[in-house]
Amino acid sequence: MDQENTSFSVKLHIYDLSKGMARQLSPAMLGKQLDGIWHTAIVIHGEEFFYGGQGIASCPPGGTFLGQPDSIVDLGETEVTDDIFMNYLTSLGESTYSGENYKLFEHNCNTFSNEVAQFLTGRKIPSYITDLPSEVLSTPFGQALRPLLDSVAIAPPGSNPINGHYGQR
Repeated sequence: MDQENTSFSVKLHIYDLSKGMARQLSPAMLGKQLDGIWHTAIVIHGEEFFYGGQGIASCPPGGTFLGQPDSIVDLGETEVTDDIFMNYLTSLGESTYSGENYKLFEHNCNTFSNEVAQFLTGRKIPSYITDLPSEVLSTPFGQALRPLLDSVAIAPPGSNPINGHYGQR
């Protein structure tokens, strides 16, 4: 199949890791309303790609224990083929987005989704997602919890680590 002039849809899957608890508890705990604790993934070429404590991983769209996303944002179209994209992910996984580089507040699934979205479409993911860590850390409770939260690495079960070899997702 000639893919030279073909464009591919790029979607952002957004999940609330708190399953609604952030909305209920954040005013009392943080003194401000949070709508969710966001996990994001990029969906392209029929696969969902995300970053966590295991590094870059993939699964069928909605295929982790998180189930179906809470919302989906259409990021637009790209002409980046599957081959080029997998080479890009392999490069990221061997450097910037290896599992040991994961940090819940500074270098997480949302950082990954934002960088990949810009690579594919030139668009960033919504700022309410990327601004969440600084919102939490700006509160006294967030600062008190930081040592505990820094040790958390999210790795959704049901995912397939990208191990650096195209076709072995």
